[in-house]
Amino acid sequence: MLFNSVTFLLFFPAVTLFYFLIPKKVRWVWLLIASYYFYMCWEPVYALLMLASTAVTYVSGLIIGHFSGSAEGERQKNKMQKLAIAGSFILNLGILCFFKYFDFLADNLCSLLSLAGIQLTRPRFSILLPVGISFYTFQALGYTMDVYRGKVEVERNFFRYALFVSFFPQLVAGPIERSGNLLRQLRTPTTVNYDRIRKGLMMMLWGYFMKMVISDRAAVIVNLVYSNYERYAGLTIAFATILFAVQIYCDFGGYSAIAIGAAQVLGFDLCQNFRQPYFATSVADFWQRWHISLSTWFRDYLYIPMGGSRRGKVRKWFNVLVTFLVSGLWHGANWSYVLWGGLNGAMQIVGEWKEMLKQKGKTMLQNKNWQEPESNHSFSARLGKTLITFALICITWVFFRAESAGQGFLILKQMFLRFNPWVLFDGTLYNLGLSRMELQWLFVCIAVLLGVDLLHEKGHHLREELVRQQFWFRVLIILLGIFSVLVLGVYGPNMDAAAFIYFQF
Repeated sequence: MLFNSVTFLLFFPAVTLFYFLIPKKVRWVWLLIASYYFYMCWEPVYALLMLASTAVTYVSGLIIGHFSGSAEGERQKNKMQKLAIAGSFILNLGILCFFKYFDFLADNLCSLLSLAGIQLTRPRFSILLPVGISFYTFQALGYTMDVYRGKVEVERNFFRYALFVSFFPQLVAGPIERSGNLLRQLRTPTTVNYDRIRKGLMMMLWGYFMKMVISDRAAVIVNLVYSNYERYAGLTIAFATILFAVQIYCDFGGYSAIAIGAAQVLGFDLCQNFRQPYFATSVADFWQRWHISLSTWFRDYLYIPMGGSRRGKVRKWFNVLVTFLVSGLWHGANWSYVLWGGLNGAMQIVGEWKEMLKQKGKTMLQNKNWQEPESNHSFSARLGKTLITFALICITWVFFRAESAGQGFLILKQMFLRFNPWVLFDGTLYNLGLSRMELQWLFVCIAVLLGVDLLHEKGHHLREELVRQQFWFRVLIILLGIFSVLVLGVYGPNMDAAAFIYFQF
């Protein structure tokens, strides 16, 4: 079930209304039923996979919890706990790898064997990737690890834990919630709160604006150019790439906003998943703002266990690179995603080298009584860093959007080796799938997005600012938002809802 479908617009109010009408102590049961129905609207049989992941991590948590409080020897306790968590990871990642990476691994194995003169014919399976499997698998594994580390108490109610794994607002595309946040809230019944409902609905409206008005409109140009990249070059491809940066932010950021808003209406607070990512002044800063729930998951459960930054600079850089390579592979079974992740990791390492050299230069000059110019801290300096970071991120997005790593390199070649500045003036940009008026509306809406993100960057939150205004003004702004989604929204071919990009991960 898509957030931008008519089905969801009927489903969510019905679920919410019934949720607040029934007794508090059974509300989580209703949410569990609604969550599984939400997921089964896509492919009912794959709900069994989510149930299997839930059961494995639940039992693993019970075993870890049992031996944490047992009177057995410390060595035996530690051994059993490690076996439990290893079993949880092996079984869950095994399911994930089979459904998501079987074809990828088999094809690459056959290619390697063919280089040695061994021809292998592998079986072909028609496997449909279960939607959201990467998200709920990581969320469940995070619970197991948190129990092992003693950060959260064991959840002994299987059905409440099943709701934690399947909570429908963030089930298929995050945010990837931590048990210390969401599971704790699920244990406490919520009550009707008008202020929370109002803020949640406003957040959902903003998410719909990002997705249906900006992302889906930008997708028209991006899809046309990238599917026919041989016909385009230079600034035309650069224009489409910039729009893809906008598209994926508004698509995934829009989903996260709808998810966070829907949860808030029901009385739950989900973690922030985006924080004005394109205002970042470095690639490292970008990854502290983009898909925060995934970035922190890899930091806490992969980067830090590998040693983090505790074993010297070289080991830290190795850990960063491995973490981002794995992050790229998490996004998809394609070398283009691995390359995308590797580029982001490598850029962070280069950025740290640059800062180290810069710091050494400052130290040498300070010994000679040299003072750093104020211009290095000016608005123009920050703007320059932001634009450079955005350009670097856009280059990496080429590989994320391309169908293969080879195609990504060809697109970059087309972009940089053929300079065609005249397309900015001869009307070419108005012949990429959108009419002149539609493209102008897109620019206006992107300007609105930029303005809202700028307000947030300055510490002014739009919803809080809107709540402070008079009633007539709030109503006017909300009606304007609804009108823009209804009139300017793109609903896909034949008025079908366009799927969110991150559903495929």
